[in-house]
Amino acid sequence: MPHYSQRQGSNTGRYVVIASIPRCFLVVAVCLSSLTPEAMAGPTEQFHESAVIRSLGRFRERYFTNSGPVGKGGLTDTAAEPQPGFLDSLPVDVQFSIMTFLYPADICSLGAASRYWRAVVRDPLLWRYFLLRDMLNWPSIDHVSMPQLELLDTPLINEDESLDDREEWDDKRMESKVDYMSEYLKGCPSSRQQWLPSRPAYEVVTSFLQSLVPSSEPRYAMFGPGMEQLDVSLVTRLMYAPDMLPMLGTPHRQINGIGSGISYMFKNQHKFNILTLYSNNRAEREKAKVQEHSVSSKLFTFEGTNDSGSPIYSPAPQVQQVCRVVDGFIYVANAEPGRVGDGESEAAQIRAVLISAEDSATRPLLVLSCVSREESEEVRISGLQTAANRNTGRCRTPCVDVAKRLGLPQLVNPWMVQDTVAESLAGLLDGVSWLLRCSRVKPYGS
Repeated sequence: MPHYSQRQGSNTGRYVVIASIPRCFLVVAVCLSSLTPEAMAGPTEQFHESAVIRSLGRFRERYFTNSGPVGKGGLTDTAAEPQPGFLDSLPVDVQFSIMTFLYPADICSLGAASRYWRAVVRDPLLWRYFLLRDMLNWPSIDHVSMPQLELLDTPLINEDESLDDREEWDDKRMESKVDYMSEYLKGCPSSRQQWLPSRPAYEVVTSFLQSLVPSSEPRYAMFGPGMEQLDVSLVTRLMYAPDMLPMLGTPHRQINGIGSGISYMFKNQHKFNILTLYSNNRAEREKAKVQEHSVSSKLFTFEGTNDSGSPIYSPAPQVQQVCRVVDGFIYVANAEPGRVGDGESEAAQIRAVLISAEDSATRPLLVLSCVSREESEEVRISGLQTAANRNTGRCRTPCVDVAKRLGLPQLVNPWMVQDTVAESLAGLLDGVSWLLRCSRVKPYGS
């Protein structure tokens, strides 16, 4: 029996009816609101929507000319395909509006309904639109799911090419084109799980045997401007959040007065240690914060620039000692709009730290894309009302932009960017869970 569901971010009055029938999964939308996609989007998004709708219209002309699909050579083959159904007969702009409310898995299932819908849901213009629309709202991204942003700079493909490339039996030619569908599915949080590399059977047995042997707690070095520039201190909140990460004590590990190590318990199962590295002592940091100016960091020494003009840094001797003994790194980035620092310098300092680590290529890097507080309810509602507000009026820098600014796709290390809120610590546990898995620690239930 069909069930009604109102998707998150949809307008009041718009409902999706989902019905299962043998061998296919059809989606029928009842649009009770008079709003159209063009009325909800900004000029840029309207341009991309129009391109998709024009492409869908050409699919309609190809498959349903003279009340039947048109085969190759322009011949109508009414026996190869049934007459257009209710969903097929809807205007293409309504069909597109329906798909904008569906999850990726629903759209892919829609392609099993007929040859027409199989071609439609594989249209690169459709998935390019979804990628541009949604990736700025993804709460995390990593070295596996990061989309190739340079593909979005390529010109929109010719509409005639789109039809040829989406032919059901022309997969060989499609391989040479940009696969926006794969880029979207591997990056979208609701579908990226299938893109994770599977664990060999021997690794599962090894992991079980390792769990029987007590191991030393992993240690991670935490540094970055987000530790010092935000109105709410992430480190302070960590020390007073026993319900999320109970603190097991404060070891007396001082590095020339710059940082100290703190041990935590993750989900009452695994201990780990965070060694905080500040650019200066507390007095100097507070003075710089009040006067709103930056001070030179004691963690790094500027060595000049390379041939391309990028800065080169070397970690201080005490920082190099820390890098050699830790199991990974946590970089706290300032994701608040208007407070983004020098991306080239930040990227250079991250590379300097990773190079200093022993067996550096295996050391994971967790980037906490951090803001002080959650966005207000008014801003959240406003962001759901229009796509323009959702993308340009955001209260944080998107994860994909943080990854690009820090040069993470060029790293050989495993990395992840996770949206985090200092005040509530939202997103932190997801990042810590990923970090522990990269350190061969398998939290139960994850």
